[in-house]
Amino acid sequence: MAEENKKYIGDDFIEEELEVSNEKKVEIYDLVLPPGVPYKVIYETVEKFGLEITTRKCDLKTIDIEPENLLVLRGELDAVNSAHDYIYQKMSERYNCKR
Repeated sequence: MAEENKKYIGDDFIEEELEVSNEKKVEIYDLVLPPGVPYKVIYETVEKFGLEITTRKCDLKTIDIEPENLLVLRGELDAVNSAHDYIYQKMSERYNCKR
């Protein structure tokens, strides 16, 4: 009977691992915004697609290569792809550009 109630050290970890593996993992993607995108378009996009605004260090080639903090919209892949198309559409309308 003592053998049946005996608990091994790894038993707790196995139960936790199974609980974590059953959860859906969400992948997060970044859409790096080039300098010059109007803040109004950025805020419309964030509200429309439920994205998060953050910054990311990126190397820009100007005269010298210097790291700069660029704005990034962060979210799920579908939302980021839709946001990219939306921003492109808004910028095309604003500056009368066609593909």
